[in-house]
Amino acid sequence: MSFLVKICGITRPEDAQQAVAAGADLIGLNFWRGSKRFVRDDQAREIVAAIPAGVLRVGVFVNAHPLVVSETVDELKLDRVQLHGDEIPASWTWLPPEQTIRAIRVRDEASLKEALSWQASLFLYDAYAEGYGGSGKRAPWQIVAAGARRPFLIAGGLNSANVAEAIATIRPDGVDVSSGVESARGIKDTRKLRAFIKQARAAAAKLK
Repeated sequence: MSFLVKICGITRPEDAQQAVAAGADLIGLNFWRGSKRFVRDDQAREIVAAIPAGVLRVGVFVNAHPLVVSETVDELKLDRVQLHGDEIPASWTWLPPEQTIRAIRVRDEASLKEALSWQASLFLYDAYAEGYGGSGKRAPWQIVAAGARRPFLIAGGLNSANVAEAIATIRPDGVDVSSGVESARGIKDTRKLRAFIKQARAAAAKLK
């Protein structure tokens, strides 16, 4: 599996295009109404239309009803579903593992055990924060490095200044960023996107 870069919290079609042009592999859209980067279905439709084939469209959900998620996936032709709340595996057996990204909010070593009960093609380890992510808070790198279930992305407080250190320390299969590449809340910055992805790719190349 090649190293993955996910740009999350996209709220505008032009930001999706900029992220793809900078080299993103996955584009994340947040469907949780409590998020500062929440997108309505009509907004999401325009964003998805701006994402070319070959770049994965990820819907981020928090404690949503499975039927709502299923309908959204079908309507918007999403490639992956990221479950970022307190979901339990028994309610999501209908979702194919290859389409599932399970987010683990890491507060301590015990937090890592949650991944064991999920069948997912990709895990995402984020910092524990009130409000289910998007806080810009740094994840506990050493804990993740010691016990993360692969393949996984690391998220939480990443930016172009620290992503190389994070990759060298944790050795993830990819990275996920939102606020670290923004000029304002929900607005991505082209310069920051390019710098972040350049640093991430260079650091990932050194892992081989």
